[in-house]
Amino acid sequence: MTDQTVDPRDLSRRDPDAPPVASAPAPTSVEDPQGEVDWVKLFLGFGGMVVGQFMAILDIQIVAASLTQIQAGIGASADQISWVQTIYLLAEVVIIPLTAYLTRMFGTRPVYVTAAAAFIVTSILTGLSQGVEMMIIMRAFQGLAAGAMIPAVFATAMTVFPPEKRVMANVIVGLIVTLAPTIGPTLGGHLTESMGWRWLFFINVPAGLLVMFLVGRYADFDKGDPSLAKGIDWWGLAVMTVFLLSMQYVIEEGASENWFEDPMILWLTVTAVLTGVVFIWRQLTYRQPIVSLRPFADRNFSLGMVMNFVAGMSLFGGTFILPLFLGQVRQYSAAEVGTTMLVSGLTMFIAAPVAGRLVRAMDARIPMVIGFGLAAYGVGLGAYVTEDWGFWQFATLQVWRGLGVMIAMIAAQQMSVSTLPVSMMKDASALVNLIRNIGGAVGLAVLTTVLSHQTALHFADLSAGVNAGSLQSQAMLEGLTSMMEARGVFDPEGAGRKAFAMLLNREALVLAFGDAFFVLAAGCAVAAVLALFAAPAKAPGAAPAGGGH
Repeated sequence: MTDQTVDPRDLSRRDPDAPPVASAPAPTSVEDPQGEVDWVKLFLGFGGMVVGQFMAILDIQIVAASLTQIQAGIGASADQISWVQTIYLLAEVVIIPLTAYLTRMFGTRPVYVTAAAAFIVTSILTGLSQGVEMMIIMRAFQGLAAGAMIPAVFATAMTVFPPEKRVMANVIVGLIVTLAPTIGPTLGGHLTESMGWRWLFFINVPAGLLVMFLVGRYADFDKGDPSLAKGIDWWGLAVMTVFLLSMQYVIEEGASENWFEDPMILWLTVTAVLTGVVFIWRQLTYRQPIVSLRPFADRNFSLGMVMNFVAGMSLFGGTFILPLFLGQVRQYSAAEVGTTMLVSGLTMFIAAPVAGRLVRAMDARIPMVIGFGLAAYGVGLGAYVTEDWGFWQFATLQVWRGLGVMIAMIAAQQMSVSTLPVSMMKDASALVNLIRNIGGAVGLAVLTTVLSHQTALHFADLSAGVNAGSLQSQAMLEGLTSMMEARGVFDPEGAGRKAFAMLLNREALVLAFGDAFFVLAAGCAVAAVLALFAAPAKAPGAAPAGGGH
């Protein structure tokens, strides 16, 4: 039996300056003495990692529908409670790019088991929090543990599985990445209603113990290189931390603080730009970089990062904007919002095998164009949204969007690494997950800004039409005044004007939501066009007959 199994195409694509492929993780530990893959061990070990990734991503959104209950439970203000979500994302963004270095140093299994154990402990402490300060601190540590579990799964899928099975593994990863944030608010809302908000965090304990057992027993996929502990770039790590924290904070909080009108947002933006430049310079010049940027030299990887960025915007942006419309405009309850949003999750689940077959059967550029095109069409339907839209209208939108995002994300992930050597997979996986998370954060910031700006703009336009003496508006105002008078309101004319202003504001909000959907659709359409500029990339294992199904 050889020391490691390498796809011959990986050798032909190697950068001449890259480290020897022999240093890359190899699937030897899941082979039996005859050199055959031990599928039971592989699926149990990888399955444990998938469960861990699902938990980590789910916990981003699981609190979304229960922030009001959490706020009351710990006595937090409206400004403080938003940090329950924000601090988790900040911590995740910092640790994700560092995970590749840690797994190269210690090996995937020790890092993953340690992260799962830390996730269990911090989840318990978060659930036991009696005050907002303790909860924010524990959520930060929980985010660090979660971020360490996310990128290792994709790296394992692309290195441990035989080439002909990598697309199947990629489909599983893509399904988890898309499904977890989609069902997070639904699951969280029902858990809070039936068992209380603290169980949003306690539910992680049994799942975490299962992850520790499966990964600890079966996921011995690679060995660490302890020599990497010497010469750690602590300065580069510090600069990276400041850069990512500053950037993520600006993206998360900028819209609510009127962007550069707020001095803190302005100075953090300057800090992010300066430290970002220094960080990139440091990683390109230091002999042992914390985060290797060498995958960006590959054209497909660089274009794939743009695709993953847009996929993150569409995934997290759609998950953000749909519940917001249903809650603010239609006044849906948390359960009704969850039921409506479930269509996206079901579509993605059903679409996963179809997406896998498409990516396996053809050049990855084709399913990428198809996927982003479908997503653009689905989200674009929302540009015509009205205040009467309900379950079925949004169900149609979600089916097209869910199908498109699923196909596009799997194809983008596959194309990103299709021309990279195995030795770069861990670094590439960390960068893929980081860019997707940043894309999601940017998407939320853009949509929040669009909604705020366009609502004010449309309200001004509608108000101007009323002031110009619109007969229809005057008739409606008179009708509202008469209705208030019939109800015995003390000041029927004033009440009528107030009701009319609320109607105008609601109409302006609906129009702003249409603009936000259009912006999302335009981003997906641009990504579909950019996909055409990638180099041809056949999925690994697509050529041989009888490939895995």
